[in-house]
Amino acid sequence: MAERPIRVLIAKPGLDGHDRGAKVVARALRDAGMEVIYTGIRQTPEMIAEAALQEDVDVVGLSILSGAHMDLFPRIIETLKQKGVDDVMLVCGGIIPEEDSATLKTMGFAAIFGPGASTQEMAKFIRAEVARRRAVVG
Repeated sequence: MAERPIRVLIAKPGLDGHDRGAKVVARALRDAGMEVIYTGIRQTPEMIAEAALQEDVDVVGLSILSGAHMDLFPRIIETLKQKGVDDVMLVCGGIIPEEDSATLKTMGFAAIFGPGASTQEMAKFIRAEVARRRAVVG
């Protein structure tokens, strides 16, 4: 039986209206063979968690440029947990100061992709990490 494709949700939380980078990442991951769901801009934590639940995703990718990540990301993680979506890999990208990286990793983010990050490296990382997680579960 063939393994199902990796399903990735790309979301833009908060009031950040700039989504070119998120769209580039979504397209690159799709071109790499993943199923990608893009939620659009101005998503609440509840909207993101509900989409992750309904779409049965393996990965939630959060893109943020507004600087509100330390407020929004914990709320998204908590809402995911409340909905029983606690087995997804979290990744994020955008404008995230280096000094926040350790805290974000402690929160559960597997990777933080900054400006100029290679979409090929993103796809490679996601593919390898999901395969590792599936092997642990399977």
